[in-house]
Amino acid sequence: MNPEIRAGTSRLHGVSELPELRLGERLNAARGRAFVGRAEELAAFREALHDATNCFAVHYFHGPGGIGKSMLLRRFSDEARAAGRPVVEVDGRILAPTPSPSPTVFEREAQRALTEESAVLLIDTFDQCQGLETWLWESFLPRLPAGVLVVIAGRWAPDAALISDPGWSQALRVVALRDLAPTDAAALLEARGVRPEFHEPVRQFAGGHPLALSLAAAVAVREQEVATSWTPPRDVVETLLAQVLGEVPSTAHRHALEVCAHAHMTSEELLRAVLPGDVGPLFGWLRRLPFVESGRYGVHPHDVVREALEADLKWRDPQGFAAMHRRLRAHLAERIRDVAGPQVRCAMGALMYLYREDRVMSDLAWHGLGDIHEEALRPADTAAAVRLTTEVMGEDAAAKVGFWIDRQPEAFRMFRRTDTGESVALSGWLRLTEPAPEELAADPVVAAVWEHSRSVAPLRAGEHLGVARFWVPAAPHPDASPALDLFHWRAMADIYRSDRLAWSYVVTSGSDFWGRRMRHRGMEHVEFAGQEPDEDCALFAHDWRAAPVDSWLDRADALLFSWKEADPAAAPRTVARAVLSRAEFDTAVRQALLSLRSAERLSASPLTRSRLVADRPADPAAALREVLTRAIDDLRNEPRGVKLYRALAAAFLQGSATQWAAAERLGIPFSTYRRHLTRGIERICETLWQREFYSPPPLRAVPGPDPC
Repeated sequence: MNPEIRAGTSRLHGVSELPELRLGERLNAARGRAFVGRAEELAAFREALHDATNCFAVHYFHGPGGIGKSMLLRRFSDEARAAGRPVVEVDGRILAPTPSPSPTVFEREAQRALTEESAVLLIDTFDQCQGLETWLWESFLPRLPAGVLVVIAGRWAPDAALISDPGWSQALRVVALRDLAPTDAAALLEARGVRPEFHEPVRQFAGGHPLALSLAAAVAVREQEVATSWTPPRDVVETLLAQVLGEVPSTAHRHALEVCAHAHMTSEELLRAVLPGDVGPLFGWLRRLPFVESGRYGVHPHDVVREALEADLKWRDPQGFAAMHRRLRAHLAERIRDVAGPQVRCAMGALMYLYREDRVMSDLAWHGLGDIHEEALRPADTAAAVRLTTEVMGEDAAAKVGFWIDRQPEAFRMFRRTDTGESVALSGWLRLTEPAPEELAADPVVAAVWEHSRSVAPLRAGEHLGVARFWVPAAPHPDASPALDLFHWRAMADIYRSDRLAWSYVVTSGSDFWGRRMRHRGMEHVEFAGQEPDEDCALFAHDWRAAPVDSWLDRADALLFSWKEADPAAAPRTVARAVLSRAEFDTAVRQALLSLRSAERLSASPLTRSRLVADRPADPAAALREVLTRAIDDLRNEPRGVKLYRALAAAFLQGSATQWAAAERLGIPFSTYRRHLTRGIERICETLWQREFYSPPPLRAVPGPDPC
């Protein structure tokens, strides 16, 4: 139910006077009495409802969130049903949050409109599937029977070319919904039960915005019983929301509301992952709030309310906001690793939504979801890919694209318009495991990648490089493109999910725009030391072993919370992880064993910056001692490990003065003791190397809210 209709519904006079009606009929009657204004829109709809031949076939309403679009469509639905017309309702959110809405899904939802001559098709929140606009106007709507009446509502006006089209000009009526007139605003407040003396201050605060009026009315009705006047709060909507909520039932309810405001979509599953205890009642409470709307993937607050809730929490409890953000981050990051197929990109988008205030991090303008979709490059697309590259970047770049398509066709994606299928961009995300002479000769950029990685921190056995090598946009503005944003989403998802990615490299144009953007994202600029590439480009790198994804997001959090307006270089830097070869790792383990009883010497070990202790950043020396001690203890559980355990324990845990003393304590020959000790150290090195190199990164423990 739309919040503009629900807010204050239970206070409408006369509902209790209709006991003979079913509940649904009583609700519809109450909504009818609560509806105010929009007389011109209603008149045009009623005329079209009863005389389709001489009226516009399609009515398009656009305006900002909370302006009353959904409320108007609900009224149209009631009017159409009362006139005996079948009503088909489609909500654009059925396609969210995927950036690739499907015409098939849309057509399935609207199927009845294709077969029933007298149907009324109501399409709400069309801005959530704006990428289908051309398909809708050129393919779907022309197939509707002549008697079908269509109403579309969304935030954005239709394409200017559509408005000027001679064919549609006779069939399409476009209306920009505005604030309610003063008389209609007063009628809304009266319908909500606000006393006349409160009307003026409420209207001064909320203007004619229907949602703000409804929220303010709820506060005024509550206060008018004990106050002689009403003064709007100084902190605008965020403080007003606190008054609308009144006394939140519990701390758990407050946490649920905070999660709902921060996440893109909130489901019961998401609440269960982020909050303790039984979240079913909390989710039910969220659904009943007057400013929370339900969609296919969960619930979400109205945009105006969402931002107000976030602003209020950040001002009231900044540490609580940061803790809630990190719990959501941990859950969504884990989900990226768990899902498969197209869900991967959607999961990445849900994570990036948490950073929507940082436009460099979150990429997409969220109203633009759906314009573009991506496909794996098909063999039949190769010629088109090379031709596109030739047109945009020249023959040399096209030759490199052709070279890499032959070697790694799976690395390339074609981006197309959702509505027409037109190709708009090509991308190439290469996976490199070892330098091949023919690749180094054919591509100077890849040669520079290998030169940099080998000189700074070489690959270890089983590791690979990821290179965002090609970005070829058909449009003339490559620095701003939804397709480019989706490419970055896919690259980041690959980084999250990749088992042994060492370095990632991004090749960009040489513009300052990209230099600032990459530095903001924690990428290091790489100078071309050898052969200069024959293209205007820049190269940026990140070592994910030294600064894993969690550390990268920690930096993003710091920028989001504290350095939002500052130079990214001012953000705090996390401690880089040690990237050790196998020989270096074994040496570090031996030195750490010798230092096991000295916290000072253990603190200097490079292993304190390894994955082994990543889950204990506060006291890495103590964490390293625990890891080594446990590895020694675990040998007792192996059939042939007891003698190795005894040798290691005598040498490193029990503090024997000399190896001779340790052998004597164990009652074994010195040569036997040395053999057991050597084999035991080798076993510890191997066990810890397997954990360091092959185990998945540990999930960071994030404190939850206090149990309620």
